[in-house]
Amino acid sequence: MVSLKKSYKVKTYWLLVAGLMLFLNGNGQDYVSNYRLSKVVIDAGHGGHDPGATSKNLQEKNVTLAVALKLGKLIETNCPDVEVIYTRQTDIFVPLDERTQIANKAEADLFISIHVNANPSSKPTGAETYIMGLSKSVSNLDVAMRENAVITYEKDYTSKYEGYDPNSAESFIIFSLMQNAYLDQSSDFAALIQKTFSDNAQRKDRGVRQAGFLVLWKTSMPSVLIELGFLSNPEEEKFLRSDEGHNVLASAIFNAFKSYRVQKEQTSRFVTKQQNAEEAKPETAIIPDSCLRFQIQIFATSRLLKPNAADFKTYNNVSILKAGNVYKYTVGNKSTYKEILSLIVEVKKQFPNSFVIAVKNGNQIPLDIAIKQATN
Repeated sequence: MVSLKKSYKVKTYWLLVAGLMLFLNGNGQDYVSNYRLSKVVIDAGHGGHDPGATSKNLQEKNVTLAVALKLGKLIETNCPDVEVIYTRQTDIFVPLDERTQIANKAEADLFISIHVNANPSSKPTGAETYIMGLSKSVSNLDVAMRENAVITYEKDYTSKYEGYDPNSAESFIIFSLMQNAYLDQSSDFAALIQKTFSDNAQRKDRGVRQAGFLVLWKTSMPSVLIELGFLSNPEEEKFLRSDEGHNVLASAIFNAFKSYRVQKEQTSRFVTKQQNAEEAKPETAIIPDSCLRFQIQIFATSRLLKPNAADFKTYNNVSILKAGNVYKYTVGNKSTYKEILSLIVEVKKQFPNSFVIAVKNGNQIPLDIAIKQATN
């Protein structure tokens, strides 16, 4: 078995090579346009002696496996150039750290973990998608702690997960503070999943959320954890245990995957807010800046907003990063990671879900690569 540390170093090496190519190219077009999403890991949550959430008629592990296999089949059939890797294809138990190792060892481009939600109340319904991060929401904390509790099925879990205690909120918060260099890409994919759930699957959209899931903790690629719905709700349970429901959910995730793949294989461009942004077109507002800059993404939308939009609250000099059909709005423009970290504390007071990104040669680059470049 290849260690997680070794696997991560291998992937980081190639990312550094790509970063150097980006620098030498000047405009970075070759690096971005040559990117291909060619390998995806699909993780069916729980399994074996770990049933996950349960109801009178249903176990989470069975729903996640059914949807995972259908999703994988859709990708294999319609995107034959994409390699699909499963963490499990049968009813077996796979420890959380092994799921991560499978993805890292394969040097996957995307990690999709599929789960089903539950609540003490029978009222909650809808789908939600999580990315790695720290959230102050009690409900997000509860979901993450419940999913993370699966490690108690593993031997010596306290040493395997570096002292993490699934019953301790303090332990959870400390662990959640780890930097995720792929947060931006994960957020983009999660947003597309929620859109297809709402538009194609007619599921209630519970949004994209951040929480500290162990299965997302050490993945060295964009990663999401999907909660398909609530088996604690009688109507939703009926849908979740039906073959039709499995097909609908798998199709929705697949459509999001296709959109994400197209989006990431297109060239991103960095544009700035002009004095007359009401009429400015993003394609004519490119910044020819080859310097490495750290910024804070406050939100993303498909709309080009005016400079005085209420969405920006008290912030001026908001910049725009255009990726496909999405406009990502950022504040701050620092040359060092340390400087941007001192600023994000204040930004998070108005934009709790904001996070740090890095931009170079008019394109967004992986944060871990940017930090290494900035310190060299």
